[in-house]
Amino acid sequence: MNKLQHLLWRFGFGPRTKSWESWAALPPETWWPKLRDESLPAPQHFDVVDGTIKGLLMGVGELGKMDKRDLDKEQKRQIRKQSREDLQHLNLLWLEEMTHSKAQLREKMALFWHGHFASRNINILFQQQLLSVVREHALGNFAELLRSVSKSGAMISFLNNQQNKKQHPNENFAREVMELFTLGRGNYTENDVKEAARAFTGWGHRLNGEFVFRQRDHDTGSKTVLGKTGNFDGDELLDILLEKRETARFIARKLYKFLVNETLVPEERIIWLGDRFFDSGYKIMRLLEDIAGSDWFYAAENVGSKIKSPVELWVGIRRAMPLELADPESQLVLQKALGQILFYPPNVAGWPGGRNWIDSSSLMLRLRIPQLLYANQDLDVRGKTDDDQQMGEAPKGQMRRFSAIMDWQPAIDLFAKTPENELIGKVAEFLWAVPVKNLPLDVLQKHTDHSSRSALVQTAMVQLMATPEYQLC
Repeated sequence: MNKLQHLLWRFGFGPRTKSWESWAALPPETWWPKLRDESLPAPQHFDVVDGTIKGLLMGVGELGKMDKRDLDKEQKRQIRKQSREDLQHLNLLWLEEMTHSKAQLREKMALFWHGHFASRNINILFQQQLLSVVREHALGNFAELLRSVSKSGAMISFLNNQQNKKQHPNENFAREVMELFTLGRGNYTENDVKEAARAFTGWGHRLNGEFVFRQRDHDTGSKTVLGKTGNFDGDELLDILLEKRETARFIARKLYKFLVNETLVPEERIIWLGDRFFDSGYKIMRLLEDIAGSDWFYAAENVGSKIKSPVELWVGIRRAMPLELADPESQLVLQKALGQILFYPPNVAGWPGGRNWIDSSSLMLRLRIPQLLYANQDLDVRGKTDDDQQMGEAPKGQMRRFSAIMDWQPAIDLFAKTPENELIGKVAEFLWAVPVKNLPLDVLQKHTDHSSRSALVQTAMVQLMATPEYQLC
């Protein structure tokens, strides 16, 4: 079993051909510290917001008083159109960061929080701000992350807390904070939700996404939530949720499924992880180190047991086969066809993951991706039609160019010293997370090009990536 490969897939986006040899040469006890330390520097902030939007939403003047009513119909239309374009740019920029950044742990955890704090919002400014929050706090403190997300324009807008006023409480935000972000189902009552909603009255945002507390809309009366009574506001309500060990265990369980195993989840292990997470004051890195430093993380039942999400699959392919796409926006169509578009979760619960990633059409496309790239073929797919924003969808009947310039030299160099009769097996060990004892060597020999060493490396990688085994990590 390749422990290094397992670590890099679960806490990152898989091994990079260019750096594999330098990683493999290191003592195993240094792998996790290296992965951790390379993600400690603060992330670079992405800014793709068009000047037009900045001028309208972030301009000078009476900014504090601005809300949607201050914009006319044409300005709103212009913002929606530009937001869609900018959101595509943000999507592609983040994909590049996942692919090339040394901060693999940070970007992998940012992807986790992106699904945990799912927000489907066409406003590019809000989405860009929320992404900055999850990338900045991805490895930090969960309490600070929860508070920052809860006060973001993206989340307040998506969960309708702008409409949460003392005269007419809106329960959406309070319900999802309890059910999806902290406690999980079964650890609160309907009355807790109603009372919590009252605590969040008055929480809103300005047009530029800035958090604002509107005192006139806040219910200052006494509330009883989870057995506690007081004139709670939103911040105090979040404190009450964080004081519950169930919150730490809920996060530990969800992260365990994301990093370790989606189906085998021992309860005693979750309680141990959750309690240590709680006792640390919600230090995310403590939780990650407890997982990475355990023996069970590398147990056979946890290796190669996870179906790669579309983003994990695609970024992993790009790390193993460096390439330059002729049409980078074809990646938006690919995400749509595979069922995971960044910034467009299906609902507030995020992507369900696991076997939900695979159906007959998406599996066939997954298996074809390496050959499409190698053969410079067009991507002729139609995405699922549940996306009301139609992000990245090609016009009807139009194919997206999926051709790429492949840089095969790193792979050729990586296997330069491998005897030719062992080459396919060694490539399989590099690419597959599952054991290679069942490698169909005879079939691969027939479908690889033996005319030169370079051709053999290339075709072996393409054939091995086009297998069901490569869908697992």
